[in-house]
Amino acid sequence: MPAPVELDPSAGPLAFFGSELRKCRKNVGWSQEQLADRIRFSPSLVGFIERAQRPPSRDFVERCDEALGANGELLRLWPLISREASPRWFREWLDIEQEAHTLRTWQPLLVPGLLQTEEYARAVLRGEPGVTDEQAEKAVQARLERQIILSRSNPPMFWVVLDEGVLHRPIGGRDVMRRQLERLSEMAESPRIAVQVVPLALGATTGLLGGFVIAQLSGSPDTVYLESAGDGQVTDRSENVEALHVRYDAIRAEAHPQHVSIELIRKAAKTWT
Repeated sequence: MPAPVELDPSAGPLAFFGSELRKCRKNVGWSQEQLADRIRFSPSLVGFIERAQRPPSRDFVERCDEALGANGELLRLWPLISREASPRWFREWLDIEQEAHTLRTWQPLLVPGLLQTEEYARAVLRGEPGVTDEQAEKAVQARLERQIILSRSNPPMFWVVLDEGVLHRPIGGRDVMRRQLERLSEMAESPRIAVQVVPLALGATTGLLGGFVIAQLSGSPDTVYLESAGDGQVTDRSENVEALHVRYDAIRAEAHPQHVSIELIRKAAKTWT
């Protein structure tokens, strides 16, 4: 059996799961062979999965969770691994988001998913037509798991520009909005997160054409994700990327400075009390 390898849990979903599995196994004092015997999988497979060299099946995750008495802590990571809760067209973006060293986003309607509270995300996702409660809950958990990238040891720089209308759109009710805006102002205190607000008084702006995210990756061309009412679009076509860079700069030029924006967010939170 190969010697244990210390994984960086922030290296990706498989590394994070492998790290959590090893932690749970060691908490009960079992070897890889003992765990393998109880879940009826091979010790080599347990080793491969703990070292993030092979993805686990849902059956494997369920058996480990039960055998180790993890009370669902391992199973809750399944959406992160399988991406089953995310539309197929969005899964490409999830990989890009994980690898990006810088993310820039413009959001004219909603708080971006990476900064949403669980209650706010649930209110947004349950509002989609034809979505069952079970589907919405899976999507909520998948969205929350994405937020891991902001708390890892090497988080991306996240530049956020919001329309002021986002602060006043009643998503989920007063308590949900208050907690969401309090969370937003707290997150904006991070040196890796910048939040600016475009004043509502400007009226029509370039940004009303829709939200988007620009991802910068080391050694790769910038990639953008454009939101739409149906399927989103992920592209690294230079003409699209350049056009969105120009649009983002134009929108950001109209936004309040960060310290003014944070004060606006705090004031808006109080209006929902």
